[in-house]
Amino acid sequence: MHTASDVEMMRRVRSHVTRRYIDSTRMDIRVMHGVVYLRGYIGHLRTHREVELKSEVEMITRILRQQPGVREVIWETTVKEE
Repeated sequence: MHTASDVEMMRRVRSHVTRRYIDSTRMDIRVMHGVVYLRGYIGHLRTHREVELKSEVEMITRILRQQPGVREVIWETTVKEE
């Protein structure tokens, strides 16, 4: 069961992820008791193919860990090459 704070945190996490240069349209974001789960597929944006996905994932992780209430960030994603 998601608490109200988990739902709000999920909105904030989604906002931070969508600001970065990765295609996260096939990624599911869940928050449970302060643990952020990012699952599914990530890929390059059509307009930013030169971006290194690994560095974007590291940057997103750093940003999310700085958010109040986030205890851990867990990536369970696969890179989807087109």
